[in-house]
Amino acid sequence: MIKRGKAALCAAAGAVALTMTVAPSASAIIGGHDSTSKYPFMVSLQKDGKHYCGASLIKRDWIVTAGHCSVNVKTKQLSVRVGDQDRTKGAKAKVTKVVAHPGFSYEPFRNDVAVMKLDRPVNAKPIKLAAESGPAGTDTRILGWGMTCEDGSECPKPPTRLQELDTKLVADRRCSENYNRDNELCTDSPTENAQACILDSGGPQIKGRPGHWELIGATSRDGDADPECASGPGIYTDLTAHHDWIERTTAK
Repeated sequence: MIKRGKAALCAAAGAVALTMTVAPSASAIIGGHDSTSKYPFMVSLQKDGKHYCGASLIKRDWIVTAGHCSVNVKTKQLSVRVGDQDRTKGAKAKVTKVVAHPGFSYEPFRNDVAVMKLDRPVNAKPIKLAAESGPAGTDTRILGWGMTCEDGSECPKPPTRLQELDTKLVADRRCSENYNRDNELCTDSPTENAQACILDSGGPQIKGRPGHWELIGATSRDGDADPECASGPGIYTDLTAHHDWIERTTAK
């Protein structure tokens, strides 16, 4: 997820959620905890061997992530680890093709979704894309490997163990940052001061129960005027609204 502010948009080596983002001054899943379930579809998208975005395995050789995770990266730099709660383990593959949504834009954000083809099918179970995301009040969960505090100097290394946070879809009016109710999801957590942020970009938002999860969203960006990630709702790309485009593109 991307924070707002000039600092979050400056180019720097070692960028995380976006190649244009400085080394993190904020965290990813703040207020979450070690994963309590297996998520065989969970993907660590890595640039030059280092985790920088999350993604979801939707076919054995295709992943879906945020569109902004495709900005300023070359395909040859990208690889994945799939299916393990440890981002350094799991099935490994290279990315051979990156396709951002044709309507994707970074400023302002529009259609923040991309799919990427792997060089081989991996031995992990993909997640099903839900038919619909659901109304406000729907229980959801987000997953990621980001740092666990707002101040990156206090937690300079992101966790190796996958983190999870229970969340809910909330009313569209709660999100104010160029929010599009037609294809985005306004999401908050019952846990106080808990939300996704840098390094969680592209990671899954799911609904259902262990063993029966369905994919509804991909982590996009902060959802309110406060520059701190955990202070309010977050915005997630509604992948169910992009179902047809995803299916057409990954059928090629």
